[in-house]
Amino acid sequence: MEIPSKYSPVEVEDKWYRYWMEKGFFHSVPDEREPYTIVIPPPNVTGVLHMGHMLNNTIQDILTRRARMLGKNACWVPGTDHASIATEAKVVGKLKDQGISKFDLSRHEFLQHAWEWTHKHGGIILEQLKKLGASCDWDRTCFTMDEPRSESVIKTFVDLYEKGMIYRGVRMVNWDPAAKTALSDEEVIYKEVQSKLYYLKYQIEGASDFVTIATTRPETILGDTAVCVNPNDERFKHLKGKRVLVPLIGRSIPIIEDEYVDMEFGTGCLKITPAHDINDYEIGMRYNLPGIDIFNDDGTLSEAAGLFVGEDRFAVRDAIIPELEKAGNLAKIEDYTNKVGYSERTHVAIEPKLSAQWFLKMEELVKPALTNVMDDTIQFHPPKFKNIYRHWMENIKDWCISRQLWWGHRIPVYYLPDGSYVVAESDEKALALAKEKTGNAALTVAELKQDEDVLDTWFSSWLWPISVFDGIRDPENKEIQYYYPTNDLVTAPDIIFFWVARMIITGYEYRDQFPFKNVYFTGMVRDKLRRKMSKSLGNSPDPLDLIATYGADGVRVGMLLCSPAGGDLLFDESLPQQGAGFVTKLWNSFRLVKGWEVDNKIPQPEHSKLAIEWFSQKFSQIVEQTNDHFDKFRISDALMSVYTTVRDEFSGWLLELVKPAYQQPIDGKTYAELVDIFDQVLRFIHPFMPFVSEEIWQYLKERQDGESIMVSSWPKSTGYNENFLQQFEDAKEAISGIRNIRTKNNIPNKDALELFVMPGDKGYHAELNAVVSKLGNLSTYNEVQKEVIGAASFLVKSSTFFIPLGDLVDVEEELKKLEEELKYTQGFLKSVMGKLSNERFVAGAPEAVVAKERAKQVDAEAKIKVLEEQIAKLK
Repeated sequence: MEIPSKYSPVEVEDKWYRYWMEKGFFHSVPDEREPYTIVIPPPNVTGVLHMGHMLNNTIQDILTRRARMLGKNACWVPGTDHASIATEAKVVGKLKDQGISKFDLSRHEFLQHAWEWTHKHGGIILEQLKKLGASCDWDRTCFTMDEPRSESVIKTFVDLYEKGMIYRGVRMVNWDPAAKTALSDEEVIYKEVQSKLYYLKYQIEGASDFVTIATTRPETILGDTAVCVNPNDERFKHLKGKRVLVPLIGRSIPIIEDEYVDMEFGTGCLKITPAHDINDYEIGMRYNLPGIDIFNDDGTLSEAAGLFVGEDRFAVRDAIIPELEKAGNLAKIEDYTNKVGYSERTHVAIEPKLSAQWFLKMEELVKPALTNVMDDTIQFHPPKFKNIYRHWMENIKDWCISRQLWWGHRIPVYYLPDGSYVVAESDEKALALAKEKTGNAALTVAELKQDEDVLDTWFSSWLWPISVFDGIRDPENKEIQYYYPTNDLVTAPDIIFFWVARMIITGYEYRDQFPFKNVYFTGMVRDKLRRKMSKSLGNSPDPLDLIATYGADGVRVGMLLCSPAGGDLLFDESLPQQGAGFVTKLWNSFRLVKGWEVDNKIPQPEHSKLAIEWFSQKFSQIVEQTNDHFDKFRISDALMSVYTTVRDEFSGWLLELVKPAYQQPIDGKTYAELVDIFDQVLRFIHPFMPFVSEEIWQYLKERQDGESIMVSSWPKSTGYNENFLQQFEDAKEAISGIRNIRTKNNIPNKDALELFVMPGDKGYHAELNAVVSKLGNLSTYNEVQKEVIGAASFLVKSSTFFIPLGDLVDVEEELKKLEEELKYTQGFLKSVMGKLSNERFVAGAPEAVVAKERAKQVDAEAKIKVLEEQIAKLK
């Protein structure tokens, strides 16, 4: 089988992904194995792959592939979210381009357009994830508005309503004038903006005096129904019981007193607009004030405003100021910095608005979800997010779950002709309930009117870990019993409240169990200037272009090279470039090995035997460390273990040690052992770099059809001797010392050298002479009891190595080098002694850590003694 000289990511990736799919390696069914379940955070159905998706799904795939190799029944469930607001906005925009208004269509006609859009664009992102190598069980692909998920959502609403947890009420909500729907508190993003503070004069009724109030929203004075002062404010005692006139419209409103008013803000007088401010609304409730809604749903002024009817709220803000000035009601204007809430989806300023909505009571629901995160039954990685979670859960408000949209799960509430309503899972059940309620057996479905609103998108995705296994409709089915609870959730911290908290809530409400054991929070993908990546800034590369340029494996490695849990990833194109370079290095190492001629008659050299033994032990140590990284969700650290093992230990040391002499064959025993090691190394790499590892693994040995590295076993540690590994590190240091002398003295590697060693207590191990001789290219290797005069030298711990160079040695240069080394070692000893002289460190640090520092002290003191003796002799 001819091996290509260059690795071609495009050909390899398409070939092996197709092979994995054909063989059904991604598919899972319940069996006797331990399940490993992970559900994808469902991206918007009409979305496309961005850098955050790349990071998130790379981590999920790594966890899934490793679990599969550990012998677990890995099930990674993919799917998409219908994204009510975002998708409806896109459909409305598309219709607008065609000259069609949503409101010219019936609900049914609009939904036909929405489904057409979804079928055309939906699932694009899932196809793109395949390019990344995502090993999802595609047979299980779910959509939040497919039949099983939709029925689950409606069933949940009915259940919670029947438990008395869902209610309808007129409340102050966050209104999105662009989407024309209510939003939950979590869908509002507060931004600091540069505003103006307008000081407006309200004439006291029946007098020529004025009171002055300060506001950032002068247009809302048209909805004022009171002015409020603090009862403790001596400045306004004379106003008690009086009334004022609203500027421009002359409406008479009372002056009331409430301690809510901040006497230090503005003038100490507050205008009260109950229909358009949450705090004003609560004051209005206390004092039975009327609420005048001056805004239409689109943010224009309504008939109730009396002035500027039909004009946009921000246009009115500009237009009302000259009118107030002309009427003598404007005192002054100041610059002012304040926070304004914006819609997360449409990015317009939200408008507090009184609206009849459906709410879910949260106070009792959150209790088990809070307790089980705080006691680490569910573990957050990193744990710092527990405090953010706790603060939100302890201050939670009832969830506004209704949305004034057509795309989504329609609220299953049916209004009767008399204005009352029933709640049911279907028209048929609603009719039966309505007949029972009214006693009217002749009642028909046509006489019932279903609520026009749909449910908040998150009301479907909060069921995701349960509903993907149909655990709401059929709580005892085989799949939910086997796959639930899931193991790990990988998500971004910005949806900790939207999604993570709510899934935990439903897990305990409907399964009396957590939905996942671990939550791994990824960081934000930012550019190297720490700016969030976005299309508007033009700083976000197209992930598919990156894959086309650097290969999926290169991009996966690049994304994770500097991506600690919860920490932002500062992305630069040098990262996938580095990842692609790593793939090339691995491929070249493979070609090197496959290019060697094998002779089974040659005995195994001692240096190869030692090298194989060393790497086998070193690899066992690294596998244990990497498993620990995975257990602690240090995924970037796990990748770094793989990266350095392949780059340094495998390619840099092992292959150099066993490599046969130029145009000479390698012995059969070493080659067979090396191929077995390479096999294990490829398995170690596979979760991170699935494509190149499969390609090399298939070439490495004869494989049967149906074999794949992705269903092979994850490497196991076979144990290691720390003393032997340390001795090998000393041998590597000796080899580096020889190479440094060659470099400094321009001695070619092909020229063999003599080496003499004066053993100290540490740093020289005669049993590894063969290793040092091989990579140092030595002609002789002898022990001596005293210094070799005129030779270049170096230290490994307390042992001194000499290489006679004759006239090539520059005594002054050698002396300078030794003095620099002495100075460095003395500084190192000083830092060690600083730690050991610190009583708190010695008393508080683990015993092993203190012992390690004492060992460093002994080594440094021995090295200083030898260096001082060498310097004295040269002088």
